[in-house]
Amino acid sequence: MEASRSGRSAALGAVTSLLLLVVTVLTGSPATAARHAVPAADPAAIRAWNAIATDTIATNLGPTRPSGQAVIWHGFVSAAVYNAVVGIQGDYAPYKWRERGPSTASPEAAAVAAAHRVLLTYFPASRAGLDAAYADWLARIPDGTAKTQGVDFGERAADRIIALREGDGRYAPVQFTTPPAPGVWRPTPPGRLPFIDPWLGRLRPMLLLTPDQFRPGPPPALPSARYAQDLNEVKSMGAKTGSPRTALQTETALFFGGSLVTQIQAALRDYTDRHHLGIAETARVFAAANTSATDAVITAWDAKLRYGRWRPITAVQLADTDGNPATQADPQWQPLLVTPPHPDYLSGHTTVTGAVTRTLSGILGTTRLDLNIPSEITGTTRHYAYADQLDQDVIDARVWAGIHFRSADVAGTQTGKRIGTWALTHYFRPLHPHR
Repeated sequence: MEASRSGRSAALGAVTSLLLLVVTVLTGSPATAARHAVPAADPAAIRAWNAIATDTIATNLGPTRPSGQAVIWHGFVSAAVYNAVVGIQGDYAPYKWRERGPSTASPEAAAVAAAHRVLLTYFPASRAGLDAAYADWLARIPDGTAKTQGVDFGERAADRIIALREGDGRYAPVQFTTPPAPGVWRPTPPGRLPFIDPWLGRLRPMLLLTPDQFRPGPPPALPSARYAQDLNEVKSMGAKTGSPRTALQTETALFFGGSLVTQIQAALRDYTDRHHLGIAETARVFAAANTSATDAVITAWDAKLRYGRWRPITAVQLADTDGNPATQADPQWQPLLVTPPHPDYLSGHTTVTGAVTRTLSGILGTTRLDLNIPSEITGTTRHYAYADQLDQDVIDARVWAGIHFRSADVAGTQTGKRIGTWALTHYFRPLHPHR
């Protein structure tokens, strides 16, 4: 009996020794293994720096700037963070870059360094706040080679995006010069501001080949039945007073009456957190959505410059000049919301939304998006289970707000879908799809 126990003990000891030998061969001594801990890779860093980017962009542009420009900067930041992370982890194809970082580097440190460098480059006035946030986040990551390597690679990833965007047409002296005529845009009350940021329509895209790659055909002709239908709908449903809108329809118009890019960023942060996405997956969601949104803005502004269609407030007040017997002028008509200072067609809101929903659907493999979208205007949050529900609400919201014709909204959504499809066909692809 004792001999049997002694034999089993000897066998167990031999097995244990063999296992220790294998572990030592694969990882080194226990002390060496401790020195080679798994590099920090908390996806919370990406969400935190997305929120920092949102605040920084709003501070520098103005929180209520009625332009799509804010989307552009999110596209730059997200692309840099994505390259910094996947260049180390190797899960997805980098964006317009072939560099690879050391596998021992911290993707978390890389993400933080990339976001900080891009934001500091484009918004140097915010240096104090950015540097403080940067120091705080780096302090959370254990010191060592992984952190140092991650910071170095993240800065290289940022420099790559900054170099790619040199001479891209930002702030070019583009002007809208078409003289006022029936159907042609002109500054609208109350501020009668000039066309804001027209250079967006000539900006070099991040994903597409040219700004006009997915430019749709023209809006409905003024004498057409479709145009009359559009005008009469927005005249009724989008009026500031006397509209038959329901309370829910009014709330929908107000819900999407603020910064759409801020709403999208908050929804993406919430989604990636609730669904426990890893750092590479989180970086991919933000990069794919924000670069698609960037090109959606460029495409929408290209169409605005090309077609220059007047806004509903002008069209309703001057309907006696449109040559359409099915429309009737109302010189006192006012929309529910103040009209943004740029032409009607395409709708920037719906083009961006269509691009983002198609991109997310492609990444997730389903149109069930499960997005929680907040609104600073109404102080409420809406849950959108499916992409088409969100698309439809944004289409309707711009009509019920009195600031877009339905044709501009629908064409925007359709165009955005084409952009989203292009994005995932050419970028952000898994390197090992069988996994």
